[in-house]
Amino acid sequence: MTDIRETLRAQPLRIGISTRALFNLEEKHAVFQSQGVEAYSALQLEREDTLIGKGPGFEVVERLLRLNEPEKPYVEVFLLSRNSPDLSLRAFNSIDHYKLGIKAGSFTSGRSLGPFISAWELDLFLSNEITDVQAAIEAGAAAAKLGTAPEARQEDPSDEVRIAFDGDAVVFSAESDELFKNRGLQAFLAHERENAKTPMSGGPFGKFLRKLSILRKIFLNDQGVSRVRIAIVTARNAPAHARVVHTLRDWGTPADEAHFVGVRSKGPILKALGAHIFFDDQIKHVLGAAGVVPAGHVPGPHDPDEPIIPAGL
Repeated sequence: MTDIRETLRAQPLRIGISTRALFNLEEKHAVFQSQGVEAYSALQLEREDTLIGKGPGFEVVERLLRLNEPEKPYVEVFLLSRNSPDLSLRAFNSIDHYKLGIKAGSFTSGRSLGPFISAWELDLFLSNEITDVQAAIEAGAAAAKLGTAPEARQEDPSDEVRIAFDGDAVVFSAESDELFKNRGLQAFLAHERENAKTPMSGGPFGKFLRKLSILRKIFLNDQGVSRVRIAIVTARNAPAHARVVHTLRDWGTPADEAHFVGVRSKGPILKALGAHIFFDDQIKHVLGAAGVVPAGHVPGPHDPDEPIIPAGL
């Protein structure tokens, strides 16, 4: 256990998050869109000492940072913002109020955050700005576009952090998606049966999952339960489900939960799971989940409106 602790401390799980993903700045963003940068800046300066509400990425960041011990951290979070340095004061005042362990970041006065993804050595980037998400992906980080926080979330007194992922084109490569798209459902099912024990290649969140799994292992207790809980929520069902299990086993990244939902909505499953964040490459699943869990859209290689890998009949 000492070895993996030191390994992760040497290269912590590094997350970058935009101010609008961490905090609820939708009202101020509307001012920016309708009245321009000067009106937006004036409003922010006027409210410099006013606490900012929590945004869609706040809870998962807060829970991950709680895992850190007094020594070198397992998780580092950086604030990346297109705001000006002047406006950083309000953000860090709010961070201090909430006692989040965020001390560093970049404020670019409107410039793209893309060049700073590699500079901060990020494993994951969360933003509401799609161009910055795309830039992060091009820089090799896992990245997702968050919407707004769910209006009603039940208080969760547990010390767990529960992160849920779609499978294909998120954790795994889009290879099976493409096979279904080009050759149809029966060819896809036959291929997955034949290759059930052949591990899939990693997708945009593959590396992030591997690093998150180290964190999960560090907090695994004697009963096999971790404070870091990983779930796969996928439209695959039997027989295509088997390849998911064998791939995770081969990677050494076991999931605490797997939900093979077929054609059913993922929202009710995610609500029952109590996920603190969910990542999917299909907008319909992101929108379906967003009312109950902070949900991030992972830009994929296909039309977001196309059905990808429906359940086998």
